[in-house]
Amino acid sequence: MIVRLTSEHPRGAAASRRLRVRARAYLAALGREDAELSILVVGDRRIRAINREWRGKDEATDVLSFPLSDPPGIGTLLGDVVISLETAARRARDEGRPVARELDRYLAHGLLHLLGHDHERPGEARRMAAVEETLARSEGLVGAALRKGLDRKKWTRSRTSTSTPSPSGSTAPGTRARTSRAGSRR
Repeated sequence: MIVRLTSEHPRGAAASRRLRVRARAYLAALGREDAELSILVVGDRRIRAINREWRGKDEATDVLSFPLSDPPGIGTLLGDVVISLETAARRARDEGRPVARELDRYLAHGLLHLLGHDHERPGEARRMAAVEETLARSEGLVGAALRKGLDRKKWTRSRTSTSTPSPSGSTAPGTRARTSRAGSRR
């Protein structure tokens, strides 16, 4: 299993170490020891730019996923997960949980999208919520949304939870080339 991790955030070193360990544990728990995954830790400004480019939403978000296969989860090269450390810290503070736990939730959510899980329909959402909770050992993003009864439009499928390769065959600009060898394998 290969987990490539890059942090563009000045305070991302500790988070990066934890995310690498967690990613390996999550992949093992999911029976995907053969997988390759890239994780990019960024700030709100960078994730906002990626969100604007790939989803057309000019706002920071918590986590984005860029599967390499269509349908997601096929093969060993899973894709990229981009996580905002600033959003994680802010939300963790607001909701009274450690930042490390918030990062676990984001990683579980992003990884499950790379493996083909989604939350577009109620049954899919319940299944994804259960797996998120198992991996992160706490309520995941989808479970929280279901519990709060959030408007489905706020957390349903986006262009980043399906395959969105760039013309070069990579995914989000600036993530694949620096974080894994996958771009050269396509």
